[in-house]
Amino acid sequence: MNEIETEYHDTEWGVPEHDDRKLFEFLILEGAQAGLSWNTILKRRENYRKAFDDFDYNVVAGYNEEKIEELLQDSGIIRNKLKVRSAVGNAKAFIEIRNEFGSFDNYLRSFLKDGKTIQNSWNSMSEIPGKTELSEKISKDMKKRGFNFVGPTIIYAFMQAVGMVNDHVLDCFRYKECSKME
Repeated sequence: MNEIETEYHDTEWGVPEHDDRKLFEFLILEGAQAGLSWNTILKRRENYRKAFDDFDYNVVAGYNEEKIEELLQDSGIIRNKLKVRSAVGNAKAFIEIRNEFGSFDNYLRSFLKDGKTIQNSWNSMSEIPGKTELSEKISKDMKKRGFNFVGPTIIYAFMQAVGMVNDHVLDCFRYKECSKME
């Protein structure tokens, strides 16, 4: 891992996140990552924050064609038309879920037993799955609700990032720390 990946792992990855704005950020970044390395996205993260109004889903949901075209010219982000348009559509679907569940966090935690993080016990990185039955279930539900770039693999990466699942390996110093967080 390079410095930016190490910093991300050591401070954010796997830490239970409950703030809807941060959850929206991770959802958009995970979708942008599809087909690319996470390092590519981490290097552009600050550019994404600027381009997408600090991931204010209310603002992003209101983006018009002019703003979308502006984003597609922004070399600081991944200029994929489908990914940029999905961010806008996902913001609208995100707001609908917040209206229904009170928060996006409530929606996500409704998929977890007692709303608690799934504690896995992996000995090596090679044991960690790319997707699970639960990520497939969440993906299917999100697609039904109008989200894009939320396939089961993307959703599992999202679940790992926001601490819905603790996939730090057992000998990682973060494993015990994250297992005590909710």
